[in-house]
Amino acid sequence: MTKNYLNIYNNFINYTRNKDLYKNLNRPDNFSDRLTLFLLHFSFFLKNFKNENNKKILQEIYDFNFRQLELSIREIGYGDQSINKKMKDYINLFHSMVSEIHFWDNLSKNEKINKISIFLSDFENIDHLLDYFEEFNENLSKKTLNSYLKSVSNP
Repeated sequence: MTKNYLNIYNNFINYTRNKDLYKNLNRPDNFSDRLTLFLLHFSFFLKNFKNENNKKILQEIYDFNFRQLELSIREIGYGDQSINKKMKDYINLFHSMVSEIHFWDNLSKNEKINKISIFLSDFENIDHLLDYFEEFNENLSKKTLNSYLKSVSNP
């Protein structure tokens, strides 16, 4: 099953490397921004597939993704103490993202912009990001969790 979770993780990585995502943001691509965008993608993913039937699988995907993030941070060269602090910060950021987008489908455009701006406050052209995540959310809603487990998606 880990291979399936690796596919999902790699899909999120590919989404965060999508050049279209960055082209209207007028900022250089960096690790911190990619991580924030990774976590947003993952938040939308969990929002769309969260139900009682998927609970165990989603927990496994959650655990796997955060283990992979920790490995990536270690590869960058952070020490053990700073990794623990960074991971705690990233997990807290992620949980606040999940909380903020929980009712995404019921929000107005301005409310959605405000939600995204919480996490990407220094980004220009938030409207572009809103459009991107609206489309991403819609695409997620058209698929099943099983389709993500069995295939590799393209951004």
